Amino acid sequence: MTLATKKFLAAAVMAAMANLASAAATSGPLLTGLGGDSGYGTRIMEPNDDSSSLQQALPFSLNFFGNSYDNYFVNNNGNISFGRALYEFTPEVFPIANVPMIAPYWGDVDTRNQGGLSNPFHNNVYLATTGSSVVVTWDTVGYYDYHNDKQNTFQLVLTDRSAQTSRAGDFDMEFRYGRLEWTTGDASGGNGGHGGNAAVAGWNAGAAVNSFALAGSGTQNVLQLLNGSNTGQTGVYRFEVRSDALVGSTPYNPILPTNPGSGDGAWEFVNVPVSATNPVWFDPDVAVGYVYQVNGAGPLISSVILPQGIGDGRYDIYVWENGDWKLLQGNVLGGQTFSFGTAVDRFKVLGIEESAGLNPASPIAFSAGLVFDQNGTVNLSQHAISVSAVPEPATYAMMGAGLAMLGMVARRRKKAESAA
Repeated sequence: MTLATKKFLAAAVMAAMANLASAAATSGPLLTGLGGDSGYGTRIMEPNDDSSSLQQALPFSLNFFGNSYDNYFVNNNGNISFGRALYEFTPEVFPIANVPMIAPYWGDVDTRNQGGLSNPFHNNVYLATTGSSVVVTWDTVGYYDYHNDKQNTFQLVLTDRSAQTSRAGDFDMEFRYGRLEWTTGDASGGNGGHGGNAAVAGWNAGAAVNSFALAGSGTQNVLQLLNGSNTGQTGVYRFEVRSDALVGSTPYNPILPTNPGSGDGAWEFVNVPVSATNPVWFDPDVAVGYVYQVNGAGPLISSVILPQGIGDGRYDIYVWENGDWKLLQGNVLGGQTFSFGTAVDRFKVLGIEESAGLNPASPIAFSAGLVFDQNGTVNLSQHAISVSAVPEPATYAMMGAGLAMLGMVARRRKKAESAA
């Protein structure tokens, strides 16, 4: 991908968001100025536990991974569903069968307790619709059973992209998180809003394919969605749905790490479906040189595609051999498939110039596409290489034993001869 292409894509994203912003302002990660009591539109249902709205008409058709929808239901428990209302209060990690849904935060929401709130319109679910967007807001909602001592505020935004792509049904979905304090209702094994079957975020196409759960789903780490992002704006996640294209199938829609809020320069990608034929794209929250490693049993890495338009677009690739890093090939061109010959469980990328000035807040970051030697699922870690002196071989041996945590940001090109 050329630098011009990256700029075009970034501009397209910003222009698309401007369309929605014409009808809405932004308050932190949340869209506001949508009318109604709280600025989020119309209250879509009365205070309740486990209820749903009446069927709502979409202002545009959605091609949700091969299924076209014109209507949907807003469900109190942090999701929208297609075909039927969804009353289930205990979340399951996707994929699950027969429930097509989009869930910014599927958990046991209870909006019945309006007592003691700073705003009498809090603890409600709101809907705002324009000709090209749908915004659903769960505003300062509590959890079952009748608790509001901990509160969550989050949004789902659906935006029509058919005019942009010239394909009917293409759309973007955004998950926006303004406040996350609880994960679990009492009836889902929770105690004080935590433990048990924790909330799940992502989407489910209603079958064992075309489904995806965001970082931390089903664990207490789901609270870290508040601090993560794939857009450069904290708490905001945007995903392109283009016909049947999956997350990870393009560099513009990469797999995100499981621990986005760790802040230690190490990222984990857990239980990712991988392919022996098509690249799967991975992206952390900052873009520098990295060590990639498969953890445990599973498919090995057979080839990689690195991005174009980053500095001079050339990289140095190392493999782990006899307890040390060995330069396999220098000046590897981005945008081309580089084969390892024999599949490897880890490799290292160096060669990003400081002058490239990669911005960690950019909506278009550094995405690497990995092809594996067989189909299956993989646990992958990705470790940042610091701008400080490159470790000596003894340090690399420590990495071989445990991949010691390295620093966060590198902006200076590491020549192959300096990486001994």
